[in-house]
Amino acid sequence: MSRSYQFIVQPDEARQRLDRFLSRKQALDLSRSQIQRLVEMDQVAVNGQTVAKASALLRAGDRVEIILPEPQESRILPQDIPLDIVYEDESVIVVNKPAGMVVHPAAGNYTGTLVNALLYHCRFLSGIGGELRPGIVHRLDKGTSGLLVVAKTDAAHRSLSEQIKARTIRRVYKAIVYGKMPQSEGEIETLIGRHPADRKKMSTLTKKGRLAITRYAVEEVFSSGFSLLRLCLQTGRTHQIRVHLSSLGHPLVADPVYGRRSPPLSVRKHQKLYQAIVDLKRQALHAELLGFIHPEQNRYLEFTAPLPQDLANLLDALRESEGERHQ
Repeated sequence: MSRSYQFIVQPDEARQRLDRFLSRKQALDLSRSQIQRLVEMDQVAVNGQTVAKASALLRAGDRVEIILPEPQESRILPQDIPLDIVYEDESVIVVNKPAGMVVHPAAGNYTGTLVNALLYHCRFLSGIGGELRPGIVHRLDKGTSGLLVVAKTDAAHRSLSEQIKARTIRRVYKAIVYGKMPQSEGEIETLIGRHPADRKKMSTLTKKGRLAITRYAVEEVFSSGFSLLRLCLQTGRTHQIRVHLSSLGHPLVADPVYGRRSPPLSVRKHQKLYQAIVDLKRQALHAELLGFIHPEQNRYLEFTAPLPQDLANLLDALRESEGERHQ
């Protein structure tokens, strides 16, 4: 059964945004992003009327009602899709997602997603994310492989969301990019928002974007014109790593949106390397490490996932091409 809470806006709380007002209520223990999602789900009302915007300003005496959905059986079709479960308990599931799998249902992808698979494995997930995103705290792009944590309960969802907001969750990626980075390590800090000309893409060429920070360290440089990077997300914007690397002129290998679609001609002389790039059907990005404080046990957990075979093949081919160069 859902739970309903009511609050009366006091004079010293007037002129506050609705989401800020509710995020300060200890009884709710919700982040502003979670409140914004509940507003979108028509679960928040002021003076008996559902609210369209979480940014609505409140007046003294306003009666604010919010309904928190309990974890419930989703109407999404559960599907018997194999899952690589790295860890599971009563609160969370850590999954190693394969490249090519969409995280949650959306237009054009209502089946075959990670959520469909999770609901077959576990019938009840946190309801805060909405019906199409039960349990989903953070996402990976369809073409990115690696580790995701999923919340089974609302309490776990709130805890993990707050850790993401506080930038205390560790999310480390391996990437193979074109070219040589300007420094052996560094930090990329830009605004990221919708591309001004192509609404399906994100861009750093915007004044209305959100702050995005990515740290990187170069692990290997290959004379054939590639680098292996280790990247750490400080924020989690849509396509963040892909956009940041592309903005520096070093896009991910095989990125169909922010990079080049085919290998450069200079690679053709290294047949194995050329073929490894041609065979790569997604961007060369893998979420290899995930660390967080367990929502219930209050202890730090850390998990790793090895490079999948397609990226391991590419890395082997790059190292082999170095040997060819020195023969």
